[in-house]
Amino acid sequence: MRKKLWFALAACAVLAVGVAACGDDSSDSASGDTGASGLSGDIRVDGSSTVGPLTEAIAEEFNAENPDVKVTVGTSGTGGGFEKFCAGETDISDASRAIEPDEEKACQAQGIGYDGIQVANDALTVAINPDNPVTCMTVDQLKSVWESKSSINSWSQIQGLQPSFDEDLALYSPGTDSGTFDFFTDKVNGEEGAERTAGVNDIGEDDNATVTGVSGAKGGMGYFGFSYYEENQDKVKAVEVDSGDGCVAPAPETAQDGSYYLSRPLYVYPSDKALQNETVDEFLRFYLDNINAVAEQVGFIPMTDQQLQKSQQQLDSLTGGSAGGTTTG
Repeated sequence: MRKKLWFALAACAVLAVGVAACGDDSSDSASGDTGASGLSGDIRVDGSSTVGPLTEAIAEEFNAENPDVKVTVGTSGTGGGFEKFCAGETDISDASRAIEPDEEKACQAQGIGYDGIQVANDALTVAINPDNPVTCMTVDQLKSVWESKSSINSWSQIQGLQPSFDEDLALYSPGTDSGTFDFFTDKVNGEEGAERTAGVNDIGEDDNATVTGVSGAKGGMGYFGFSYYEENQDKVKAVEVDSGDGCVAPAPETAQDGSYYLSRPLYVYPSDKALQNETVDEFLRFYLDNINAVAEQVGFIPMTDQQLQKSQQQLDSLTGGSAGGTTTG
């Protein structure tokens, strides 16, 4: 279960001062009747299973203050989310990577403008079973396991790995619609989308399945966003990664300063049409105004002050009418 206590307390605080909150999922269109906040309507979000829990947390808090707004958050993966977004089915796309050229073309074909706004940092985490004595792996060692031509089936076959561990590998990977899959294969294997299939359990967009698999197999290994590691430290162990300058652990500070090899920004992508809706504008402002506090509460890595200021300034420029077809990197 995601961490809900902080949000429950916040919702109760709202109720205590007499403002209706939590429990009204009904909503009118943006042009219909409005509640006490003056906002109403539906906001449709889909995309990254990494970013999804963060957007859900923000949506809960926003709904507590705006009970006539219904925010639905799907997790079809970054790629799956962009498919829906570029077809005009969603207002905002959660993404654990930047939009790609083929996705840009799909959006352009439908006349959908967009912009990518950073909302958090991530330290993509390689997770292993707690009984595994290994603490650090080089990028080359990770590649030897995960590359498409790999025939390694045991930890003992990984060259140079210390200490030695004689256990069969049990590998767990997100599906091809996942931005985490795209990012990991690009950074580790050197080619986005190129990964072995033999001996790999495809968990789709269910990162909790990786936790279950890795924790249940002594030779287990998988990868997911840092928040899933934070939530399951009693079940899995994080591998430090050596990209040439020594072993570095996934952590908030190493993600924020970029010293961890698998650190990355996390995004939301609103469409230009959605940004013309006051309800969507206010949701995104609420998102950025509250993101760092909420991120820490649910195990995500906050933005630096400089990153947050950049995202807020970007949103200000977009809501001023200059959105369309660019990304942040």
